[in-house]
Amino acid sequence: MSETPLILWFRRDLRLGDQPMLAAAVASGRPVVPVFLLDPETEALGAAAKWRLGLSVAAFATALEGIGLRLTLRRGAALDALRALVVETGAGGVWWSRLYDPASVARDTGVKAALKAEGREARSFAGHLLHEPWDVETGTGGPYRVFTPYWKTVRGRGVPAPAPAPAPGRMRAPAVWPESDRLADWRLGAAMNRGAAVVLPYQAVGEAAALDRLRRFLDGPVDGYVEARNLPAVPGTSRLSENLTYGEIGIRAVWHAGVRARDEGRAGAESFLRELAWREFAYHLMHHYPQITHANWKPDWDSFPWRGDSPDAERWRRGMTGERFVDAAMREMYVTGTMHNRARMIAASYLTKHLLTHWKVGLDWFADCLTDWDPAANAMGWQWVAGSGPDAAPYFRVFNPAGQAEKFDPAAAYQRRYIAEMSRDPGPEALAYFKAVPRSWGLDPGAGYPAPILDLSKGRARALAAYGARNA
Repeated sequence: MSETPLILWFRRDLRLGDQPMLAAAVASGRPVVPVFLLDPETEALGAAAKWRLGLSVAAFATALEGIGLRLTLRRGAALDALRALVVETGAGGVWWSRLYDPASVARDTGVKAALKAEGREARSFAGHLLHEPWDVETGTGGPYRVFTPYWKTVRGRGVPAPAPAPAPGRMRAPAVWPESDRLADWRLGAAMNRGAAVVLPYQAVGEAAALDRLRRFLDGPVDGYVEARNLPAVPGTSRLSENLTYGEIGIRAVWHAGVRARDEGRAGAESFLRELAWREFAYHLMHHYPQITHANWKPDWDSFPWRGDSPDAERWRRGMTGERFVDAAMREMYVTGTMHNRARMIAASYLTKHLLTHWKVGLDWFADCLTDWDPAANAMGWQWVAGSGPDAAPYFRVFNPAGQAEKFDPAAAYQRRYIAEMSRDPGPEALAYFKAVPRSWGLDPGAGYPAPILDLSKGRARALAAYGARNA
């Protein structure tokens, strides 16, 4: 057992259980200094994601206190902050859990190289995914490009050892704690303005809340998941995307629980596992094709005549397109911080196909507004809908918002929940939209609902003409 402390650099792994890095630190017997850094890569997060991250950091700091530790907060470039902490604490090494987006990979590669060159231990761990992206290959070698064969491969695999470890009961603290910033001084929620108070009640923050969310889902809703996951008015999904984003729950623990439910004969468990694998596939692609986050995955789409930002796109952003399913989706995001998956597809299809707007306009807006924003899932989802990505929807699949509403929200319950103009006596969530959005938009529930931007059939015909010309 060494008395030399370890610095544990936490990022999107803000939990105690199913935490490979933490389990290894426990096994080492060494004192640990948990650290969270507000570095430029983290500063670059969108308004909602940065605010929600702050809530997660606060909850994690409290959890660490329960096992005898403190979370040290520092602001600045990661390498500079870590070097300073190594000197202050006499730490013999820096450990962290891996991330896979291009900016994090570049940062972490530089940090590891520099620390090792200085004779420091620098070690990264798995933990954000079930399988490391480089560990899943086709039969001939190389990455998968299509989901179905990827799913068949992953479905038959067990989760790599060791099994998810429980939260430690107590850990060794250093002899002296380093100084820490105050989380409040970082003002991570500043850009949310008045929207933060509206969105806050819909967040399930921290590990305990995430585990409770998983338990409640598997205790009931999972049975109807196959159908209910497409019904935005029904609480039929796990809603774990928020917690997985910040690592408040481990994906391995979720997978094991889903497998147990499947083995017990729960009807929707297999479909739930498939959705977890879809998240994995997004990371698999982002690792092997990092350009997916900012450029067409299929380069031959570079010449497609996308529209840039426009007044039409601004009406889409404001939930004022005149298409109720689309607008309900956008307003749900402003009120709750998230958006139902079926609604995301409809909102994205309308922007990219009916309005022929570049998918990156939508991707960037979601990155700013979603509390469950995920770099891989957001990129793959937008390119899937637009047609430019892997496993993409065929170019001729143009989701009709009205038809989708009839199929998946036949009683218009979802639409009425978020669109105040549909009712003489709108509910609190519909009115909350007007409290959440910027005052500069000048929106008033009494002003009336806007007419549609364009006729859906004409929009579809225009999209098919553009897509058809590209595929001619």
